[in-house]
Amino acid sequence: MNASAKRAQDPAARPVLDVQAVHKRFGDQPVLRGIDLTVDRHEVVVLIGASGSGKSTLLKTINLLEQVDDGRIFLGDEDITDPRVDTDRVRARIGVVFQHYNLFPHMNVLDNVTLAARKVFGTARADAERTGLALLARIGLADKAKEYPDRLSGGQQQRVAIARAIATDPELLLLDEITSALDPQLVGEVLDLVGDLKAAGSTIVMATHEMSFARRVADRVVYLKDGVIIESGPPEQIFDRPQREETREFLSRVRDPFGE
Repeated sequence: MNASAKRAQDPAARPVLDVQAVHKRFGDQPVLRGIDLTVDRHEVVVLIGASGSGKSTLLKTINLLEQVDDGRIFLGDEDITDPRVDTDRVRARIGVVFQHYNLFPHMNVLDNVTLAARKVFGTARADAERTGLALLARIGLADKAKEYPDRLSGGQQQRVAIARAIATDPELLLLDEITSALDPQLVGEVLDLVGDLKAAGSTIVMATHEMSFARRVADRVVYLKDGVIIESGPPEQIFDRPQREETREFLSRVRDPFGE
């Protein structure tokens, strides 16, 4: 039995995410040019590439923040690019964390973490808060539950944003350059949390400039350039034995940005 037939018979064998020939333009500028990408359950896929390569736009199309111009995106067995789809229902199945924390400043930490469970899924406040407090304890911030975001460091705010994103147990977690707005000394605590999520079996698509972290956490690394996937493979292949000259050039610039 081939892989597609197996997936048709066994829903658990289907990819969580299946991006098929996706194109996206902004005006006359093509940003995504025929992206094909599948992500299996419990897989961590890390997107790398220079700024403007299409990483963030790809994540936004998956979360329906940007509409594709051509192609299809499946979340499980549902075509989420179908214009008839309920956008809010789809987004409720996906956890998203962006570069900037996007916490609600007028809500305390616990209310931020439990908001979706209470308002989108109708979970009773007591049950949502029980789960939220457990999550905050897991990330070492149980003592900050009643604090407001402006009382937290950047690293703490980003960890709260991740806790909020996973509070409803999403099928897929999208992380978009979540350390780029952090001071260098705070990056480690956020990346350690992502490592914990990987160990717990989360399905993650993550865009990052942190190459050493990509090597450590990724099951698969995908290099994008000018809206095209140039190369995809396990981290040891991409970082140690890249097959494409474009990949080698990009990694050499990342490792030695001044060409010295």
